Amino acid sequence: MQRMIELYGISNCETVKKARAWLQAHGLAHRFHDFKKEGLDPACLDVWLAALGWEALLNRRGTTWRQLDDATRAGITDAASARALMLARPSVIRRPVVQWADASYSVGFDELDWQRRL
Repeated sequence: MQRMIELYGISNCETVKKARAWLQAHGLAHRFHDFKKEGLDPACLDVWLAALGWEALLNRRGTTWRQLDDATRAGITDAASARALMLARPSVIRRPVVQWADASYSVGFDELDWQRRL
């Protein structure tokens, strides 16, 4: 039995809205986890870090990153420092993070990549 697609993000994020609409338009059942409202499980973050790498998960273009002071931004130099920041400020995680039915992961919304996964 295949797993359901799990989509992680923040409900008011425009990219997450596009991703959810795309899944619905393609008739793909999925579960949405809003980590701002439901929290971020550290064990889940560890799986993402192992699968995707901290550089891919850290959203350096977003508002949350830009609002950090220079010293905090400069202190993010490895997986441990990025993990600590992501747990403290989940909004700094690039969205959406998706666990596909085959247990693989992706981050961000790339329609061509998603099409290939079907």
